[in-house]
Amino acid sequence: MLAENTFKTIVASTPLVSIDLLVRDTQGNILLGKRLNRPAQGAWFVPGGRVLKDEPIEQAYTRLLKIELGMDKTSSCFKGVYQHFYEDNFSEEPFTTHYVVLAYEVIFAGDIALLPVAQHNDYRWFSEMALLAHDDVHIHTKWYFQKDKQADNLITNLKLGI
Repeated sequence: MLAENTFKTIVASTPLVSIDLLVRDTQGNILLGKRLNRPAQGAWFVPGGRVLKDEPIEQAYTRLLKIELGMDKTSSCFKGVYQHFYEDNFSEEPFTTHYVVLAYEVIFAGDIALLPVAQHNDYRWFSEMALLAHDDVHIHTKWYFQKDKQADNLITNLKLGI
């Protein structure tokens, strides 16, 4: 765990790498949690978290599945690389946050009442249509399900050779 001032310097100075979990149930609905922390505080957002220093992506994925969903490693579908820009950060200080996000889609058949409440204080299933229409779903979450953003992301990934 980094000292808070060190982490502030990192967030203010560099992009962070994270993994977002696009969690579906067996009917295709999307799991969102109501964010407790900044950035995106108060918005409905997908589960996920940062990749830690010296942590291989595969290990981060497995760790985040366990922490965020209580799941052991499961099959997933890589959905691409996204960028999230926020005007705020985890602290009260005035600097932005930039994430480079690796998005993975997974199926979840567990009980959402048992999910952790450190990052989200409420969980709900949304259809894609409801998610896209809901005012409190964060724009970065909506991007994963907007056809034009998916196409933009595919083009970017092809240009990058991903």
